[in-house]
Amino acid sequence: MSGSFSAGLSGLNANATALSVIGNNLANINTIGFKASAVEFADLVSQTVGGLGDNPAQVGLGVGVGAISPVFSQGSIEKTGEATNVAIQGNGFFVLDGPGGRSYTRAGDFSFNSEGVLVTPDGQFVQGYTATDPATGKIITTGQPGNITVPPGVLRPPKETTQFSATSNLNAAAAANDTFSTSIQIFDSLGTPHVLTMTYQNTGPGAWSYTLTADPAEVSGATPGTPVSIGTGTLTFDANGALQTVNGNPPANVVFTMPAWADGAASAQVTWNVLGPNGTPLLTSFAAPSATSSISQNGAAPGMIDSISINADGSIVATLGGGQSVIVAQLALASFNNPKGLVKLGANAYGESEAAGLPNIGVAGTGGRGTLIGSALEQSNVDIAQEFTRMILAQRGYQANSKTITVSDELLVDTLNLKR
Repeated sequence: MSGSFSAGLSGLNANATALSVIGNNLANINTIGFKASAVEFADLVSQTVGGLGDNPAQVGLGVGVGAISPVFSQGSIEKTGEATNVAIQGNGFFVLDGPGGRSYTRAGDFSFNSEGVLVTPDGQFVQGYTATDPATGKIITTGQPGNITVPPGVLRPPKETTQFSATSNLNAAAAANDTFSTSIQIFDSLGTPHVLTMTYQNTGPGAWSYTLTADPAEVSGATPGTPVSIGTGTLTFDANGALQTVNGNPPANVVFTMPAWADGAASAQVTWNVLGPNGTPLLTSFAAPSATSSISQNGAAPGMIDSISINADGSIVATLGGGQSVIVAQLALASFNNPKGLVKLGANAYGESEAAGLPNIGVAGTGGRGTLIGSALEQSNVDIAQEFTRMILAQRGYQANSKTITVSDELLVDTLNLKR
């Protein structure tokens, strides 16, 4: 008889816990990035009371809460128009750092604080990558992420040009002494733009010379009206129009030393990328008009950061004056083998645990991590209809177990009345 009391009491406790979880889910139906939790029941040990057959006769001793696990299904995405808001589409968590150590969140309602650092509403620092490869200008995404500082309205320093490239074809049908010129804009250490001129002159079948010059008005001590020569050399092409030699050697990039600029900027070395990233020459000599199809260089003038935007890979792109844009940082994302094992810390944050496994930190769109949507937020994944259904089931379960206790009490009273 007493077993029915304890079984009924365990049912009351289990269903009361379920109602608490459902209530918390409904309370957070409008919480950014919130993940609903689900309760799983498990029966308690059973007592063997014997049996006449081969199968054991057992009486259960009640029910307990087997697990309370977050459900990491995708929440709906809502556009906000706020540049610093970002939503995760797929797997992953934003990485945060604060006084309590590292934590993780799905809520991307970020903003810049008074020091220009990207933070959460409660002041946690959003982590990402900010170091730039000086050769390529791309964000270095290896190593540990750190705080992201992008102060809007602050003058961004210039970036001196260290390399340029020009994809050009030199007409194989050109006559001797025919010339073709290409203008290339670069920036010095002060951010002043300079236009260099690359002049190619045909010296015979499959043979050209090149001369890189600067405007004498931009060079300190130059003779007015006479272009300042920065460097010269030779190019040869084979019978298929492919680049064969540069300055008499196999094709390789060429380094020029810039002159002393009139604005006082320091002289620097600039590399002419004759070869592309995959090692393919950017110069050809086919029987087509001489032309340059594209020019690139890695310098930039100083500019005021007007606005930012966040790309699908987490790149934070700052727009500067004059229509310039530059990637200033890239958000870090973390994934876990078992995200259900994370510990809820409050304020939309999760903490590490042994059950979750080690965090795999990288950038969006790689290593199984999802992509990002800028100017948007992921909403709560709480399904109100499903929660109401679970609430009804938990309520009926609570009522049924309370009835078990009531009936057991009445039977106990009848047993006591046998003595009268």
